[in-house]
Amino acid sequence: MTDGDILTIEEVAKYLRVSERTVYDWAQKGEIPAGKIGAIWRFKRIDIERWVNDRLSTKPSKPNAVHVDAIISPDRVIFLDYSTKRDALSALADNLSLAPQVKNRQELVSEVLKREDLMSTAIGKGVAIPHVRLASVTDLVVSVGISRADIIDFHALDDEPVRLLFMTAACYNQHTYYLQTLSFFSNLFKDKRLRDELLATETTRQAYDLLTAIPPA
Repeated sequence: MTDGDILTIEEVAKYLRVSERTVYDWAQKGEIPAGKIGAIWRFKRIDIERWVNDRLSTKPSKPNAVHVDAIISPDRVIFLDYSTKRDALSALADNLSLAPQVKNRQELVSEVLKREDLMSTAIGKGVAIPHVRLASVTDLVVSVGISRADIIDFHALDDEPVRLLFMTAACYNQHTYYLQTLSFFSNLFKDKRLRDELLATETTRQAYDLLTAIPPA
C-alpha cells in the first residue's frame, strides 16, 4: 500500500489491533483522522500513521481540567441567524479569529470549512462542535454560537437541525487537552435542560454566565 491509500474501518482496526467498534467510536468523536463518503467512514493511510506516531511520541500526562471561563470570554458568545452551516460557521470563525490566541483569520476560516466538508461536526440534539488544530493558534480557545434559526444542512446523525455551536481552535501540541475539551462539550450538552436554558437566553452575557457557572471537568 502507498501513503495515498484509502482504508476501511476493518483495515484500520486490523492495523491498530483494536476492534472495529473502537475505530468507529473514535471516528464519531473526532479522535482519529477520518472522513465520510456517503454514510461510510474512510481513512487515509498516511493520516493514520501520523496519528499513531503522534500518540507514541507524546508522553502520558494527566489532562488539565476544562475551565470554561479560561477558554471562553463574553465577546466570544454570539447570536447567529443563518439557515446554512457555511454562513453560520463563517460568522462564528470570524468571531473566534478576534481572540488573541488566533493569529491567522483566513487560515482559521478556511480550515474550519474544509474540516466540515470532510465530515459533519454535528453530534446530534441540535449541537455542533466544529474544531481545528492550527500552527497559527497559540492556545486553545472557543467561540459559542446560539442560532435563532434552524441550521438545516449539518446532516447530523439524528437529522436534527443545529442551534448550538461550540467552535474550538487549538495549537498542534495540545492534542490531549483538545480532545478533552471536545469530549467535555459533547457530554455536557447531552443535558436537555442545559440546552434549553442556553437557547432561551436573551443576551450573550446571560449565555456566558450560564456557561461559566458549569464546574470544571
